[in-house]
Parts: sequence; structure tokens; C-alpha cells
Amino acid sequence: MAEKGVAPEKSDKPGKPKAEKSQKGEKKAVTKAPEAPKKKEHPDNFRYILRMVNTDINGELSVMIGLTKIRGIGLRASQTIVKLSGMNPGVQIGTLDDAAVAKLEETINSFVEIVPGWMVNRQHDWESGDDMHLVGIDGETMLKDDINRMKMIRCYRGIRHERGQKVRGQRTRSNGRTGLQVGVMRQKVAPAAAGEKGSDKKAAPEKKAAPEKKAAPGAKASPEKKGV
Repeated sequence: MAEKGVAPEKSDKPGKPKAEKSQKGEKKAVTKAPEAPKKKEHPDNFRYILRMVNTDINGELSVMIGLTKIRGIGLRASQTIVKLSGMNPGVQIGTLDDAAVAKLEETINSFVEIVPGWMVNRQHDWESGDDMHLVGIDGETMLKDDINRMKMIRCYRGIRHERGQKVRGQRTRSNGRTGLQVGVMRQKVAPAAAGEKGSDKKAAPEKKAAPEKKAAPGAKASPEKKGV
């Protein structure tokens, strides 16, 4: 039983921990913000931009990923080139010295002679009949020449290239719509509303028929012509 005049202690709500009061003079602990990760320090001879096969490559990329920035070299070709050159694919390409870069370029130039025919990007060239692997500007130049030749001989693919349409048989009803208004064409509402407005107006009075002229007295009526 609680004594008279003394208020009973209030129990805290369940689920909420009781907050501890900080005593005077004590300093609250300050949480420090997490430190930002330190950047890797590059050596003095590090090249941030590496020039290879007429292409600028970010030096912070790995060797395997950096080679894919060259036009005509994909991930599989890059893996093969790095393996044939005997290099670590995870090393940053900007740390390579001139000898290593020259070895990579030599492997790229002799790529068609090392790999099988199904791995090159231009098989059975129409002029020479040989397998070729085009990289860099050579690939862009050869592609333009092929498109211009198809336009000159007026083949189906050349005509589609001229018109800017799909070339390889894709769907063109909903994709690749050029030269027209894209979207749903709204039909113009027939003047149904206009007809309703016209019905409100008063109808125009009908014109009376002209009275028939009476024949003059004494004049004989012309006999009707009988059909022959």
C-alpha cells in the first residue's frame, strides 16, 4: 500500500530503455566520422593516359580492361593478348614500361597469325579472301568503304543505309520510326459537336414556291406531243 501524500512511482513504458542521466562534469563521447579511403599512390613513372594503337587509354585501368578500349578488341581478344604477352591482367596499364607496351602492340599486330580463323573480326575478305583482324582506324575505314560500296551497287542493304532504316531485318513498325510524328495520331473529332451547335440555331424559313402563271383568256393550250 502506498502511503498517503506520496505519489506512486511511474513505471517506464515497455520496449523503451530508460535513458541514463549524464552527471555534471562528465564529457559525452563524441563519435568520429569514418575516414575516407586513401587514394593509391602511383609511382613516379606512372602514365595516366597511355597511347596505344592510335587510342588513348586510361592508365588507372587494368591491362585486360584497358585493351578493350581499342576499337576491334573485345574482352576475349584482350584476354588472349595478355596471356600471349605473359603479363599480369590485373596490373594497372599505366605502370607498364615502354618494353611491355611494345610487346603488347606486337602481339596485337600479329594477332591474326596466332589465333584461329573464327576469332578474327573480318573473315574471308571479299577482295583477297584472307582472314584479317582490323583494329583502330583501319576498322573504321574498312567499314565506311563497305557501306559506300553497297550504296554504289544499289543492293538492298545499301538502299536501307541511304534511307537510314534498319538493315538486318528488324521490326520497323514500332522501332526506328524516322521522318514521321512519333506517338499516337489523334483523330480529329468529326463535327458532331458542330452539328449539335447548329441544331440550337433557328431553322431558316423555307422559300415559298413561285405561283403558277395563269394562261391568258382566249389563248389555246398547246397540244401535248404524243410519243412516237
